[in-house]
Order: sequence, then C-alpha cells, then structure tokens
Amino acid sequence: MQEVLKIEGKHLLKGSVKISGSKNATVALIPAAILASGPVTIWGVPHISDVGHLGELLEALNVHLTQVGDDQLIIDPTNIKNIALDHPAVTKLRASYYFMGALLGRFKSVSMKMPGGCYLGPRPIDLHLKGFEALGAKVEFKQGAYHITADQLIGAKIYLDIASVGATINIMMAAIHALGRTTIENAAKEPEIIDVANMLNKMGAQVRGAGTNVITIDGVNNLHGCIHEIIPDRIEAGTFIIMAAAAAEEVIVENIIPQHLESLLSKLQEMGVNMKVGPDHVIIRKSENLKPVDIQTLSYPGYATDLQQPMTPLLTQAKGKSIIKETIYVERFKHCQELQRMGADINLIPATAFINGPSALFGDKVTATDLRCGAALVIAGLIAEGVTEIHDVYHIDRGYDNIDQKLKNLGANIWRETIE
Repeated sequence: MQEVLKIEGKHLLKGSVKISGSKNATVALIPAAILASGPVTIWGVPHISDVGHLGELLEALNVHLTQVGDDQLIIDPTNIKNIALDHPAVTKLRASYYFMGALLGRFKSVSMKMPGGCYLGPRPIDLHLKGFEALGAKVEFKQGAYHITADQLIGAKIYLDIASVGATINIMMAAIHALGRTTIENAAKEPEIIDVANMLNKMGAQVRGAGTNVITIDGVNNLHGCIHEIIPDRIEAGTFIIMAAAAAEEVIVENIIPQHLESLLSKLQEMGVNMKVGPDHVIIRKSENLKPVDIQTLSYPGYATDLQQPMTPLLTQAKGKSIIKETIYVERFKHCQELQRMGADINLIPATAFINGPSALFGDKVTATDLRCGAALVIAGLIAEGVTEIHDVYHIDRGYDNIDQKLKNLGANIWRETIE
C-alpha cells in the first residue's frame, strides 16, 4: 500500500497563503540546540517529516523534546548522552550530518553512519571533514560510519573550496568551543546560515560575519538556552509564488522576506508575471503571454538550485525557448522526464535543460524522485488538463508544511489516496 497525491488541474487559485518557517534553517537549528547547557525554545517550526526524523535522533541522544502548540519546540539537552548515531533516521535526511559538528563541538567526539536524503548527484561531505581536521580532529571511516575525535579543538583558518552551506554551518558549530579564533573563508552566504549564527549568538557564542564570505568564530566555554524564531522559508515562498504565477486568479503569499527572493522575483518580472511586491508579501494575479527566460543556478544571492525544478513547469507555459543551466547539482533534472510524460517539450544535455513552450500539459501518473521534483509536479498538476497522480509523496512531505491543505484553501482540487 502506498499514498499518492492527486490533483485535478485547471482550478484557478484565489486567496492568501502563509509561508512556514524555513526547512533549511530548521534542520540545522535543531542539531545546534544540543550545544546549549539548558533548554532552547524554537518558534515557527514547520510540520515536515525531516523535523520528525531529527526528533528521533534527539531522543536517541537522550535529549528531552517537547512540542508546545502548533509550531514550537523546546529542546532540553541537559542530560544528553553522546551515543553512536546508527539510528535509521540518519539515512532519512541529509541534514542529519549537522549532528557531526554539534556533537564534535560539545563532546570532542562523534560516531555516525553516512547521512541520507534526496539523490541529486554526488554530494560528498569532504569539505565538512576537512574543516573538522583543520580544527584538530581525526576522521576515520570504517564499517559504514564516520568516527571523528579530537583531544582538543583549536581555532584555525579554513578555506572552503566550494561555498557549501552544509560545510559552513557544520564547521561553525564544531568551532563554537574550540580554543581561539576560527575563520571560515569562502563561506556560503545563505540566509539560513545567518539564522543559525543568530541563534548561536543568543546562546552565548561569538560568531561574526554570517551572510558574508568570511565568518569568524571566537571559541567560548559554555552556551546557555535561548528563545529563537525561525526565518520564513524562502524556497516554500518561491514555490508558492511560482504556483500562483502558473495558476492564480489572485494569490497573496504572506510571511516572506522579499530580499531573500530577489533572484526569483527578477526572473518572474522578466517573464511578465503580474505581481506586486510588498514589505512582507507578494500579490500575484493571472498572468498571460509569459515570455521565455534563461536561468543559471548559483550560490546565494544567485538563483537558488532548489527553485530550479519548481520553475520548470512554469517555463513550459512561456512562448518560446527557455534555458536552465544547473551549476550546483548538475544531475538535478529527474523532474524533466516526469514533466515529459505530462506533455512538456524539454530537451536535456548534461547540466542544461531546453524548455520549448507553450505546451498543453495533461494529467498522468508521475513520481516525485526528490523533494523539489515533487514541488514541480504539483505545479504541473495545477495547470494540466485532467488528473495528475504523484507517487512517492514522502519526498514532498520532507520539506513542505501541509502543502495539500494550503492549496485546498486556495481553491485547488487536491487530495490523497492510498493505493495498492
């Protein structure tokens, strides 16, 4: 038995939708909380399966977890035990690797099996490990698990070959209790890194420069609990903005930070999408005669790789040829094969998709091969003729808070069924 998501297309969306807390920040903030000596309260936690899997890992570490109200977590690591993390939840999400930096920072040792998550082509964690080694840790990989230990972590100057979000955050957490100053050069600049740094600083850390390409961390002896509210999810916001551009009569996307979405909003303006940007919201109205655009994914503040897949079905409705060049995860085009089943005219060469529009999409049975592919298929289902049936919806539930209910509230005809 498996659950599928079904969408009957051609229902115009109308109303407002509130964006949840950032998935990519949440999955780092929860592991970061174990660096504290007392309870950490996090507001704005999205209802996604990744949070559930991180909760299982906290419980395995004897960290007390309390859910308060709808979106609030209290994480109390007072009685934490540094056990080997060979729990099945480790392989359910890639962000489980943040426990490496947090446990290494707190206990000077961590044992953990290889993290999982969406397959987007090779995504090695060498940069994280090189960072830990630069701080004085010894890394061993045996019997499918990493064993990382240090007598003492000592601040160092670390240059990242690639501006990796995961490596930046992981090294930042490991360096919190290191002796002296750690400098991360060519650090990633994503807003989620600033959010994690802000929470660590509320806990008593001394992190400076988050959001720039040079971050400094002065080691401290102790971190205390704090209260922190997560930033809005810029990828969920971008996904709903693209949905509205594809299928809205009039939709207001609320609880956003427009500066985090500038690369997307400028592309949508270039396409001729009818929208008005406010201080914390965007109003999108029915858009006709969309123009084709060329997109190249880049590290923040460039066009986000996570919004490349949701953008593809919208580009199938533009008149002419659009080109997407993927520079972050060059194999991130599995959604294109699924969209082709629905009538999209897409040609692929390595790392590049050529989308010819406009195409009349029709409902079919398709598979969410990863999280953002799932989002792309939902958007395609909203504009397709007939019913689209999306399989492997657990990928979508990993990163989108209550997506079907939010869409129902906007007037979409969307439901779940359990099938053989």
